[in-house]
This record gives sequence, C-alpha cells and structure tokens, in this order.
Amino acid sequence: MFIKNAILYGEDFEPRRGCLAVEGGRIRAMGDALTPLPGEETLDAQGVRLFPGFIDIHIHGGCGAEISAGKAALDGISRRLAACGVTSFCPTTMTAPQAQLEQTARLVAAHMGREAGAYIHGLHLEGPHISMEKRGAQDARFIRSPSLAEAQALAALAPLKLLSMAPETPGALEFSLAFSLACSSLCRISVAHTNASYEQTRAALAAGFSHGTHLFCAMPPLHHRAPGAVGALLEDPTATAELICDGVHLHPATVRLAFRLLGEDRAVAVSDAVSAAGLPEGSHTISGQVLLRQNGAVYLADGTTLAGSSTDLYAEFLNLLAWGIPERAALKSCTINPARVIGVEKETGSLAPGKAADLLLVQEDFTLQAVMIKGKFCCSPT
Repeated sequence: MFIKNAILYGEDFEPRRGCLAVEGGRIRAMGDALTPLPGEETLDAQGVRLFPGFIDIHIHGGCGAEISAGKAALDGISRRLAACGVTSFCPTTMTAPQAQLEQTARLVAAHMGREAGAYIHGLHLEGPHISMEKRGAQDARFIRSPSLAEAQALAALAPLKLLSMAPETPGALEFSLAFSLACSSLCRISVAHTNASYEQTRAALAAGFSHGTHLFCAMPPLHHRAPGAVGALLEDPTATAELICDGVHLHPATVRLAFRLLGEDRAVAVSDAVSAAGLPEGSHTISGQVLLRQNGAVYLADGTTLAGSSTDLYAEFLNLLAWGIPERAALKSCTINPARVIGVEKETGSLAPGKAADLLLVQEDFTLQAVMIKGKFCCSPT
C-alpha cells in the first residue's frame, strides 16, 4: 500500500507532509518524493496525521475478562485495544499463586502470533513481590518474597518484559542482580506497590531496577523531608516511569509536573485497564470479585479502593493534549518510550523504514480514523 499526502511523524516526532509505503507488513519507505510501485494500492490521506501505533505495557484486561481467562478473553482484549489505537501490548498479571502465573504464561505464549487485533510483546508481571501495606487491590494471600527459580520457570514459558516489585521486599536487590544475569537483560525490573524510602529506592536503582510502575500510585507521597520512591525515580536521569493519565489516578497538575521532570523521553503513559474496562458503569462480578465501575475508574466493592482504570491509551493521549502536554511529548509517551522500556524500539514505536507498519490515521481534530497493524487495516479507512 502507498499512503500519500499524509502528515508523517517520523523518528524525531516532528510533523512533515509526505508519503509512506507499506510492504510485507513493514514500512518500505517514507518521504516527500516517493512514488507508488506499478499497480500498488494508493490511499490519499490528505490532511491526515500518521502516528506510530500506541503500545500499552500495563494492561490487565477488558470487556469483562482478565488476561488469564483464556483465548477468547485475550482475543476480546486484543480487539478492543486495536479499536482504541493500541497496536501492541504487554498482558499484565496480578499477584497470584505460581501455578496460576505459569498457566497465564503458557496461554500468552500460545496466543502470540495468533492475536485477533493488537499483538503481544510478552508478559508484564505485577507482583507477587510487593508491599503488604501498598498492595492496593492485589490479593494479600499470595504476596511473597522473590524467587529466582519462579522467575526462571516463567521466563521459560513466555517472554518476560517487565517485572514489577517492591524493592524493600527481603531479597529484592539480590534477586534483581541475579535475575538480570540468569534470565534476560530484556526484562526490566520496576519499582511498584512499594513503601520504600528514597534511600531504599536509590539502592534498588543501583542494583538493576530501572522503571517505575504507575508512578505515585501505591507509593508513599512525595514529601519534602522524605522524597520516597517517587522522588528517587523522578530524580534518576536513567529511570523511566509510568503514568496513568485517566484523570482519576493522577491530577492533571501532577501529570504536568511529572512530564516536566521526566522529560519527553522518560514518561510512559499506561492504561492499567482491568476487566471492567469497556463495560457499562455499575457493579460487575468478574472471576468472583465485585468491581465497581464509576466516574471513569474501577473500584473494589468498598467504592473507595482503586482497582485499576477503565480507560484506554488513546483517550489518555487526548487527556494529555487537553492538559497542556506538548504533542511530541504526549505522542512519545504512548509509542517510542514504552517500546524502549520493553526493548522493542527497533521493531515498532516510531515510523521508520524497516519497522512494523503499525500506524494510526488521525484526523485534524485528533479523531482516530483507522488503525493499521503490521500492514493490515483493522477497519476500513474512511
């Protein structure tokens, strides 16, 4: 396919009018002086923005199902994500017994390459090595200290891309050092659900931690005499950090401050969407747990404990623009930054020849017009 007259966002994420050619699921070429091959299908995208496909590295479920609920559930989540402009993702587990995590890993591995919409890069393990005090909606029964044997068993079943854990957990720093050697350098260790002090978090960053899971959430607040994990992550120039930009988990002013401190290369927008995402407002019982979807968020049955979000990454991108985040920074937080976190930036995350043709066609008013995944439209462009 040959797409002409589009507004392309290339490797520097600066908009330029030009053309983009797709062949074999990849970007063959792009520029302002291209011509189509003889007989090549041509799409005139006059005035349409061409964004890289969005990448959600932290999502637990949607459409009434968790990512562990089986092939049909993963298909439904994959389709929902594609319809929302997310072209690839990391299914994210929650604190659970090892046998259940291994079952999920097998399911995800079997599904990779057979996705119905957005495709899978690998697993994000959120827990079970987290703080009891900051567990949020995670199941306290299965919280435990890190085990290299457990991690290796999971890594043998499916690609691991992120492992979120509390650095103050006994053995966490030793685990981080051993895991990076024994499993895979492509799996990053992330500070999450933690009561760690600033000093403990700094020690974790020195021991191999390099990311922050849903910054500010399930962490001690930033205090002027006790900066905590938030302060340590914001301060470290090499650490990346997730932000749930649904307008519920974080105040827009907090998001603006975080982007200002993290800069355009370290901020990563994530949905943290759970099974109730995509369902109507109200109470839903999913896998035996009552979840209350109200006012754009998902709560436990008590109506006060946040249990994740009901948003999607494209809605968050629109929020970022509305909150005054520069377009380039907002776009990078949904594309190349998450790609770099999970080590797939050479494959996707930006528009460049040789990369997967994961594209969003976006109208002038930022309405999402069409989604292409690996060179195929998920819906016909209008």
